[in-house]
Amino acid sequence: MATYTPKNILITGAAGFIASHVANRLVRNYPDYKIVVLDKLDYCSNLKNLLPSQSSRNFKFVKGDIGSADLVNYLLITESIDTIMHFAAQTHVDNSFGNSFEFTKNNIYGTHVLLEACKVTGQIRRFIHVSTDEVYGETDEDAVVGNHEASQLLPTNPYSATKAGAEMLVMAYGRSYGLPVITTRGNNVYGPNQFPEKLIPKFILLAMRGKVLPIHGDGTNVRSYLYCEDVAEAFEVILHKGEVGHVYNVGTKKERRVIDVAKDICKLFSMDSETSIKFVENRPFNDQRYFLDDQKLKNLGWSERTVWEDGLKKTIEWYTQNPDWWGDVSGALLPHPRMLMMPGGRQFDSEEGKDTSYISSPSQTQMVVPTSKSSVSSQKPALKFLIYGRTGWIGGLLGQLCDKQGIPFEYGKGRLEDRSSLTADIQNIKPTHVFNAAGVTGRPNVDWCESHKTETIRTNVAGTLTLADVCREHGLLMMNFATGCIFEYDAGHPQGSGIGFKEEDKPNFTGSFYSKTKAMVEELLKEYNNVCTLRVRMPISSDLNNPRNFITKISRYSKVVNIPNSMTILDELLPISIEMAKRNLTGIWNFTNPGVVSHNEILEMYKKYIDLKFQWANFTLEEQAKVIVAPRSNNEMDASKLKKEFPELLPIKESLIKYVFEPNKRT
Repeated sequence: MATYTPKNILITGAAGFIASHVANRLVRNYPDYKIVVLDKLDYCSNLKNLLPSQSSRNFKFVKGDIGSADLVNYLLITESIDTIMHFAAQTHVDNSFGNSFEFTKNNIYGTHVLLEACKVTGQIRRFIHVSTDEVYGETDEDAVVGNHEASQLLPTNPYSATKAGAEMLVMAYGRSYGLPVITTRGNNVYGPNQFPEKLIPKFILLAMRGKVLPIHGDGTNVRSYLYCEDVAEAFEVILHKGEVGHVYNVGTKKERRVIDVAKDICKLFSMDSETSIKFVENRPFNDQRYFLDDQKLKNLGWSERTVWEDGLKKTIEWYTQNPDWWGDVSGALLPHPRMLMMPGGRQFDSEEGKDTSYISSPSQTQMVVPTSKSSVSSQKPALKFLIYGRTGWIGGLLGQLCDKQGIPFEYGKGRLEDRSSLTADIQNIKPTHVFNAAGVTGRPNVDWCESHKTETIRTNVAGTLTLADVCREHGLLMMNFATGCIFEYDAGHPQGSGIGFKEEDKPNFTGSFYSKTKAMVEELLKEYNNVCTLRVRMPISSDLNNPRNFITKISRYSKVVNIPNSMTILDELLPISIEMAKRNLTGIWNFTNPGVVSHNEILEMYKKYIDLKFQWANFTLEEQAKVIVAPRSNNEMDASKLKKEFPELLPIKESLIKYVFEPNKRT
């Protein structure tokens, strides 16, 4: 493995947290390297972070902005810079929700200025761009393999979006102009010198003052934490051994929930975590988990050295010994601080931008500290669902899923056809998404609708349209559970052909009044761009005692028809509906498992897994017609659109075995 040896290194943002540890390490370990630091001394920077290097002959500090092309070009030429380590960035996610343009200016435009200067001077041999693990987006909670360097970038907040945008520019300059670029994506870092807007120093300073520790949401968000000196060593390794054109994850597989971090800090301060931790409203969006595959960096010879317990103790010791390092930071210790990122100092504003008082800090900067106590409550949680259909099967299961996933939710109290009550629900609950699982399917089956047509219209058509319209007025996405029982096999989609009805196909089944109303409202909902329509068919769940379960129904019939149909395994697909809400998907979706399964195939499984003595008899559609009022829909739905969005979706027969029969196996 070839080793790179720099001569003159420009480190941007090195009066900040991570970069100051890197700069101090390189100054100390490599006296032959000249280290030039460029920093505009924003609110989260402090020249004191560079005290270990300021007396060294190979160190130089320049106050300035990376957005100044003239200054950057001047430094590259006059200091004969051959290597850039680009750390300078706005990094606090909370701030990005309130001042996203500043993030674009610093993180994207500033990076672009540096890249262009490198292209013009033509003297750079390494450009190390420091990015973040947040560009990958949220990692699945049950994922056992972390995001590797080739994983798709799916940023979820303005901060990570700007970092992903900067990465694209770096990659483009590498490919278009041959710039020798390397990109790093790192987990959370903690340790001395960190500005207390970040979780760990904020909690430490609050604990030192005997105050409660505010946790966004329910504290189950998971993060990985690396001690700052281990990260500085990682950059030392990447500088000398990293390959041009490559990306390196700087991470750890050791994860901690936010609530556990708070409890660890409480323990070290001998505080009662039950009374010292307070849950506050969440960010507008707060990724549940980031998880990295760090093997590539380990292959260069780096490994994490500092265990969590030791690193946390050293960090607490440093803040205890340096309580005034940052001056007056009371504004940063608020549950939801907002920075006004302006030259000349640090300023904070309240969530509502009013009721503020100005306090002079010892460092002659100004800080705006909220005096209003209502600011926290004005912030909406990352997710909060309003669900209609509390007494229904799907509505009840959705509530159970939300409880399991820790998603705040409430059931609607209003009736769908009563516009004022729906508006009151939304204004009182303040949801991020609305789920409509209410509707008339019939008691005990769709035959009821044939003799109760006005009631069916009132709920299935008028009520659903009213809810969609109210949601649209309030800028809300409505997840609408509809039906696929609006199609029947025809010449273009013959039984057994494998050709299913697609989302854009026109409904062709009018045998039941229930299906007529569902087809009618689906067509009208196409005019609403805030609706996601999920076509459910013959729903099945693992609860074989539920009389609404398709398996429960046919296992109790004396005779059944035997026709292959598309069906919906709720245990697999309802969690997908929640994920679709998180992704803000809209339009029409065939909400079934791929493929078809017949009545007899299901009952064969029932006999194999549940009751070896079970027997049944078949009858024809003509015979069935004599004992029902309205004909039933039989069809195959094309689930390829859903499968493309969720590749892990199982075929219907595999899903039946995994989610229904295996968990209930009795034979």
